[in-house]
This record gives sequence, C-alpha cells and structure tokens, in this order.
Amino acid sequence: MNLGMLKLFSTIALFCTLSFAQNMDFTLIEKGEKDSDNKLLIVGGIQGDEPGSFMAASLLATHYEITKGSVWIVPNFNFYSIIKSNRGPFGDLNRKFDQLPKDDPDYDSIERMKKIITDKNVKMVINLHDGSGFYREKYIDKWHQPRRWGQATIIDQQHIEGIPYGNLEEIAGQVDTYINQRLLDEEHKFHTKNTQTYLKKTYEEKEMSKTLTYFAISSGKAAFGNESSKSLPVNERVYYKLLALEKFMDIMGIEYKRKFELNAHALKDVIDNDIFISFNDKKIFIPLSRIRPWITYFPVKKGDTITFKPSSPIMTVLEEEDKYVVYYGNRRLTTLVPEYLDYDKFDDTIKIDIDGKVKEVNLGSLVEVENYFNVSPDERIRVNVIGYVNKKHKNESGLNIREKYLLERYSIDKDGKRYRIEIYDNHKKDKFLGMILVEFTQKQ
Repeated sequence: MNLGMLKLFSTIALFCTLSFAQNMDFTLIEKGEKDSDNKLLIVGGIQGDEPGSFMAASLLATHYEITKGSVWIVPNFNFYSIIKSNRGPFGDLNRKFDQLPKDDPDYDSIERMKKIITDKNVKMVINLHDGSGFYREKYIDKWHQPRRWGQATIIDQQHIEGIPYGNLEEIAGQVDTYINQRLLDEEHKFHTKNTQTYLKKTYEEKEMSKTLTYFAISSGKAAFGNESSKSLPVNERVYYKLLALEKFMDIMGIEYKRKFELNAHALKDVIDNDIFISFNDKKIFIPLSRIRPWITYFPVKKGDTITFKPSSPIMTVLEEEDKYVVYYGNRRLTTLVPEYLDYDKFDDTIKIDIDGKVKEVNLGSLVEVENYFNVSPDERIRVNVIGYVNKKHKNESGLNIREKYLLERYSIDKDGKRYRIEIYDNHKKDKFLGMILVEFTQKQ
C-alpha cells in the first residue's frame, strides 16, 4: 500500500450505504471547473456485460485530475446489470431513449440521464461500449467485417450544422489516427463507423435511433460511441478507451493529469490491485487486491445499516443470505460473514512497536511490518489479533507477534501477509472500536 493509494482513497467523494447499493442508482461524478460551459459527458456501463466500458469510465473518475475544463462521468449507468454481467434486467437500456412508457422500470433512470445530456453546458457526449470482433469497411472474414463493432469510433451521421464539435466524421478521424499511432497490435486498428442513423430506413438504423448517442444528437449535442473489441482482455480494452478519451479531451481543450503510466501492463495492475474499501466511518480498512473469497467474523454494528466507502464508483456491497458481498464491477471479490457487535467511538491513536520503533497508528490504518509488531498496553483497550492463538492472553497487547506465530488461514489475503488487529473497549462491555491491518513485507 503506497501513499498515493491512501491519498486517492481520502479524496474520493463517494459514500454509500447498503440501502443505496440495493437500489443500484447510478452516479454522476463532476470533475474540473464547475462553471465551465464546455463540458464533456462520458457514460460507461449502459450495458453491464461490457466491462471495458465501465472500467475505463471508473478509472477516469478516480485516477485522473481535470486541471482545465470540465468532465462529467457516469461510470455505472446500468449498475445492476454491471453486477449481474448482463444487458439489463428490464431490457437493453441503450434502446430506451426514444419513446418509453412511464411504467417502464428504467423510466426514472432514462429521464435523469436525459436531463444530464441536455444540460446547456454539455457540448460533447461519449458513450462507451465493448463490441464484437473488429469493424472493417469491407468484408475480410467472420470477425473482420462491416457488421462488427469492435475497435471503432461510432458516429450517427457525418456532420451537424450549428453546434460545437458538429464535424463528427473529422473528429472521429482524429481520434482514430491518435489511437492507431499507439497500437498494441496491427489487428487492433481503429476505424470510424457511420451508422447513418438519421436515415431511419433499415431495421438497424431504426434501432440506433433509440440510443443514447442519437438522443444526444437530436438534442443538439455532438455525440460519439467508442467500441473496443470483446476479443481483447479488459486491460487492453481500457487502454484503447483511455487513449480515445484523452484525445477527445484534447480536442475540447480539456487538460488533465493521470496517476499512472498509460500502457496495458500498468492498467492491469491498477485495475486489479489499486482497490480498497472502508467500513464504520473508516475505522475498518480493507485492501481488496488478492483478497480471500471469504472473510469470517467480520465486525458489523449490531442493529444498524452497514456503511462503506469504496475506492471505485463501480464497487458496492450487497446483502445476500445474511452475508455481505463486495462487488467490483462484475467481479465478486469477497463475502463478509458478519459478527454483529456493539460499537463505540474511539478517535485516539494506538501505539504500536513496529520492528523496534513505536508509532502512533490510527484505527483504519494499514502498517507494514518486517519482523514483528507489539501493540503497546493501554488500560482503555483490549487487543485481539485474528490468527494468533494463545489461550493465556485474553488481551493480546504487549506481545511481540511475528508472522510465524499467526495461522495463515486467518489472513485476509491469499498470500497470507495481511492480518487484522481488532480493538475493543476494555471497560464498556467490550464494545468494538475499530481495526488495524498489519502486512508482513519480509519474505519467508
């Protein structure tokens, strides 16, 4: 766990409760200058079985700083379908922007999105997708042909008069050229696909007239689809999407800073490892890289709704069969088996001897240990180190605890390196106060 990760965690303005998660509402994240009249709107997750879409939008929300201009991001438009990895529980959300009856379960979400799109300051809309195969203007084979969608910038028509960025085909060409100078493989080459939706003659054109991008165009906004191929691994799909989004921002004069190097390898590391979640007003912190599929005896406040703060807007916690399941996009990361406890507040630091140096540690922290740790005795607290077995000590403070003394199956990670130190009030009926994690960094 590095300092940058912790800083990122502290700045994400996303706070969820379980009731929100069960409702699966989508999130609008506003970045950059609030009063800008040149906003870029990016929508991810309109179809939940396209992880490149919601993952790219999520990373733009959490790992980019907009230094000039304004970007609005909806990374989880169809949140429930993302969790379930399907097109949508009530039908394809990207076919509901034309005529939609009020009794449709998606009506409120569509109306809210329409208001976002038609905001007077939104000047360009990008809808992110993963598409089948590789789009080519002429038929080559089954997977490389005009009816495929992958590796394409999508426009509904060539040009729109009288609006900013109305030169759709020209802009799409600039984006394609930018991406094609940075290909991982020649097969991944991008092309512009003009669906000519405005004609509304063929069945496909009529279907496309029901989409988010065509609604945006009909509302006087420049709009583009971005399709990366489902034949590629997710990190490569995200790589191409972020290249496209960076070029769109450049065209609009939007400036940004990125918190990682943009290459496929770095993206895989960020996607898989730079993820975490906290509970109980940040008194419990859980890194989710290499997390075990089950964590037992997880402290949950008795008689209250579980609250959590995720590192990503595509992360949530759902209650399933008296357990709590942490989802990250369409990945089921871990299941928390609750132990319901009485809670109390404790805002002081805990003194811990770490390899011979005493440090003041906040609840909800992760500390790295090479050889041993020893929680300093404090008459206010009782310490329980999960995985340390010693029947002589109910309070496990004042003990030098090394990795070899801990039962690996009680670690929270698959590598057997991270362990929980649970802190209880020593006087108020043993109420739970919070947790500290230790991570052993020295190789055995």
